Amino acid sequence: GKEIIFGFAESGASAVVIASRKIEECQKVAEETRRRYPNCETLSVVCNVSVWEDCDKLFRTTIETFGKCDVLVNNAGSSPLYPSLVDVSEKLFDKTVALNLKGPFRLCALFGTQMCTQVDGGSIINVSTTGTQHPGAEATVYTAAKSGVNHLTRAIANAYGPKVRCNCIMPGSFLTDISKAWDIEKLTPVWKRTTALQRAGNPHEVVGAAIYFSSEASSYTTGSILEISGSQQAGAVARDPRYKSTPNSSKL
Repeated sequence: GKEIIFGFAESGASAVVIASRKIEECQKVAEETRRRYPNCETLSVVCNVSVWEDCDKLFRTTIETFGKCDVLVNNAGSSPLYPSLVDVSEKLFDKTVALNLKGPFRLCALFGTQMCTQVDGGSIINVSTTGTQHPGAEATVYTAAKSGVNHLTRAIANAYGPKVRCNCIMPGSFLTDISKAWDIEKLTPVWKRTTALQRAGNPHEVVGAAIYFSSEASSYTTGSILEISGSQQAGAVARDPRYKSTPNSSKL
């Protein structure tokens, strides 16, 4: 999310609204944004997107402050760990679906309706995960909710077109703040075996997609889901054994 904010500011956005459950984190990003891009105004808002009242407050605050919203990015997400599917509690299930699907639905509805009244319409960008294409038992609730986001993307595109475009970024493994809890040494050989680019993505490598979806460059693109994963596969990537610069996957 932070890199997308910087990307928007660098591309000429006059203002960005930064929302999160932790106002301190919002303010840190806001301060860095203003330092790097003095012409970009920032507004920090406390918002737990799992709670519709908070979503409504974020919407009201944004419109009351700026009068409109050109681009909405639904980037919130969380995938709690659990020992097995039968151990998933109702509380964990509801919390995961609320954050990953319920909140984005409400924000799409609020901002999409507003964008329909704006002269230049608007763009909504959702964020899901490649886990929706390669489901596994370790993150079933999360990927099920994010699969709903993929569906929501197409539904919102139809519901609010032609004034509003709605698209989705579907990332694979990225080295964002959440990756600090990962065992990188253990995952590195997995990425080498299962991705064409043999690594995880860096945060700045998703910015171009967000800029594309938010700009006139994508004026005829809506309801689309763009995978950014280094061509991540469920199993080993089938490499050309004569391609000497890349070791054969069977030897990794």
